[in-house]
Amino acid sequence: PNHTAIYALEGSIAVAGAAVRWLRDNLGIITESAQVGELAQLVQDTGGVYFVPAFSGLYAPYWRDDARGCLVGLTMYTTKSHICRATLESICWQTKEIVDMMNKSSSTPLKTLKVDGGVTASDLCMQLQADILNIPVMRPSMAETTAFGAAIAAGVAVGCWSEEEVLGQESFKGTVRVFTSEIEDDERQLRFSAWRKAVVKSFANE
Repeated sequence: PNHTAIYALEGSIAVAGAAVRWLRDNLGIITESAQVGELAQLVQDTGGVYFVPAFSGLYAPYWRDDARGCLVGLTMYTTKSHICRATLESICWQTKEIVDMMNKSSSTPLKTLKVDGGVTASDLCMQLQADILNIPVMRPSMAETTAFGAAIAAGVAVGCWSEEEVLGQESFKGTVRVFTSEIEDDERQLRFSAWRKAVVKSFANE
């Protein structure tokens, strides 16, 4: 009770990795989730395509239950590679909006983003995230850190290893790959502005 209180900010995104499954299961653009990165790498950009995966509304920072999914910027030259890349970017843009809101709510701006989960296996997605946030993105060798943490906690509980061993052993920490931004700020701001316009188009009542 005498310890300093530590608070956490949570940012909820309705659809992130599930957008990749939608491409696979609903559109049939890919047959396996891993293919989204392979196709996205075939193009240098989205060709002006923006995908807002608001299948069940938009969560933070908008909280719009009337929002609906939309693909904007389609032309005769749009390919499934552009759509796949726009899907990965949609995850990154949504993350940016969460981080921006958190930075406004905190006196300590985020300097590094540590990531985990299935979608982090995509090198391209992690590079896009670093480009969009303009801060280093750190990915551990163990992507499923939630399950890994539960296993470590269980091991400590039954005496397989001690808490001191866990904190001191590099084998528990895993190696880290760091992605850093490779684009200029002007490009970042231009693309973010286009994303925000696409988000507005997803609002049913506007």
